[in-house]
Amino acid sequence: MVVIGGGPGGYVAAIRAAQLGAAVTVIEKERLGGTCLNVGCIPTKVLLHSAELYTAMKNEGPGIGIFADNLRFDWPTIERRKEGVVNHLVSGVEGLLKSNGVECVYGEGRLTAPSAVEVAGSEGRRRIEADAVVLAAGSESSIPPIPGLDLKDPDIVTSDGALSLDTLPKSIAIAGGGVIGVEFASVFASFGVSVTVVEMLPQILPNVDGEAAAILRRSLESKGVVFHTGARLERVTREGKALVLDVTAASGPVKIDVEKLLVATGRRPRTSGLGLEAAGVETQRGRIVVNDRMETGVPNVYAIGDCASPIMLAHVASREGEVAAENIMGHPTVMDYKTVPSAIYTLPAVASVGLSEEAALKTGGKVRVGRFPLAANGKSVLSGDADGMIKIVSEDRYGEVLGVHIVGGPATDMIGEGGLALRLEATLEEIVSTLHAHPTVSEAVGEAALASWGRAIHLPKTSKTV
Repeated sequence: MVVIGGGPGGYVAAIRAAQLGAAVTVIEKERLGGTCLNVGCIPTKVLLHSAELYTAMKNEGPGIGIFADNLRFDWPTIERRKEGVVNHLVSGVEGLLKSNGVECVYGEGRLTAPSAVEVAGSEGRRRIEADAVVLAAGSESSIPPIPGLDLKDPDIVTSDGALSLDTLPKSIAIAGGGVIGVEFASVFASFGVSVTVVEMLPQILPNVDGEAAAILRRSLESKGVVFHTGARLERVTREGKALVLDVTAASGPVKIDVEKLLVATGRRPRTSGLGLEAAGVETQRGRIVVNDRMETGVPNVYAIGDCASPIMLAHVASREGEVAAENIMGHPTVMDYKTVPSAIYTLPAVASVGLSEEAALKTGGKVRVGRFPLAANGKSVLSGDADGMIKIVSEDRYGEVLGVHIVGGPATDMIGEGGLALRLEATLEEIVSTLHAHPTVSEAVGEAALASWGRAIHLPKTSKTV
């Protein structure tokens, strides 16, 4: 088997196939780990971790009896730590592939036939034939055609550039209020940067439960972040050292002067140069077409991750890699997206799985919603992270859980319980009867289930249904 791309989809597919007895070659044109490990999930979370610690020491330290005189942060040190973590984890992936007997070839891979791949690297060209090929080429930043939006300007950056700033600007505008945009807004605001977010849709985090997104927005606004939602970036011009953004907002035209602009308007599949036409692989709107076994329309050619998946997340790519490898090796498996969690590492964090309240109501059935504020949870109060809630959406007849949404606390670590509930088709009764340790934030999950019936122990009586 040959895998084109060594990101979280590609290297997992390679390891799983090797476990099942395949001889595997991974072709990677840059560094193993892909976008996620090198310029995505991991480095942004390193910055967010530093921001979280700094914010906690600055805002909460004196109140809990911990004093740090002359508290300050050093951005170059934070950047060096980010690079160290990334390099450590890239080395870990290299070690995992080596221990599983996977060969790594560095260069650009392209299909020349359904069973043949050509690699162009520093040592010339090489042809590799295989029984199966997995395309895992990932994605790249999508840049909208806005006048003046020129990435040749060093003050206009994508998320890649925002991760490697030599110094922090005094002000930054972020075009896009999705996951990438709000995570960077959280980082920059924590370190004192003046942040303005321009989002075209009426809500930041458009794919997140509206109530959860509103809580995060209020929290970021309390840290000084300015949001323009339902707003369109029309033009970018330079006036001296400043960038001037012309924005059409609901209230009328707005001009925003900033030092830097981060373009966080989404990502698009990376499929050019893969030789798809030569092999007869179909694409739609730039995305490789696959079925639920991750097969393309060409026998023995599979595609996974951002270049093919409807959900561009690292953990989705990894699972798709396992599905592809298992099917290639004769173990029929299908991809199921029902329990895909979303994790947003802002301050406070946001995580969800399943249907939002809005989506559940659109199904036409009677919906029950239970909410439990973290301000009523002992562990959240004592840890100073009580600005959030847990929300459970269920259907009314049997109480089956349809969605779980968490804002604040260890939301991104706890959402796995919600995913398991959906996978097992759990009911509110089963969540309530599952004991949660005290004192933990997870207790709030049981309380949210009880709140669906107006029975939360640590809240005044709540309404039963929505």
